[in-house]
Amino acid sequence: MQSTTTEHTALNMGPIYGGLIVVAWVFVHVFSVFFHYLSAPIWQTVALIALQCWLYTGMFIVAHDTMHGSFLPNHERLNNAIGSAIMFVYAGFNWRSMRSAHHAHHDNSGTANDPDFNKQNPYAFWPWYFKFFTTYFRWRQIIVLVGFTALYLLLGASYLNTIVMWAIPAIMSSVQLFYFGTYLTHRHLDAFPDHHNARTINFNRFLSLISCFHFGYHHEHHLFPHEPWWRLPYCKRET
Repeated sequence: MQSTTTEHTALNMGPIYGGLIVVAWVFVHVFSVFFHYLSAPIWQTVALIALQCWLYTGMFIVAHDTMHGSFLPNHERLNNAIGSAIMFVYAGFNWRSMRSAHHAHHDNSGTANDPDFNKQNPYAFWPWYFKFFTTYFRWRQIIVLVGFTALYLLLGASYLNTIVMWAIPAIMSSVQLFYFGTYLTHRHLDAFPDHHNARTINFNRFLSLISCFHFGYHHEHHLFPHEPWWRLPYCKRET
């Protein structure tokens, strides 16, 4: 498995991919909130919501790579600063707290000490998602998002647009992240391949990308946690 680490050190595409995701999200987000009219054809609204949801998911995955130090491996402070900024914009999250929880997930995957696991019901989607959501969404997030909403309204956005074109895509992205990155990959339904208590969703590369930026290749992620998201298809091929 040595090639999984040596191949990507020659050219780290993480900042390029991450930059494209963040820039695309900024343009789509600003247009959706400030310039899109909800009286436009419904397909335009649905397309913007879906695209923004997917880009929100990508933003989180980029920040996730900073938690493992794989976004900018040789620039720890910049890596951490970028992750902190993305987590704050995503939903007012504290990056260091999220990083600690995520490493606890890796250390105790699928056990009672895993903050992302629902030991009371490791099968049902909605009870597990509610537990997942309330674990990370607290008063800090509410205060930050209320502050963002007030700023948007001061800058001229309509209140309805902040709900339809911002809140809905953001919440949908949390469901997308949970469903493909946690629920399907960690639920106690079928046997796990090893002690990581994680499985891989057998999608092709295109479906894997659009579903959750390859995070469904989750067993590979637990085997090689310092590999960035865009390298996971290579890890899957080699394993």
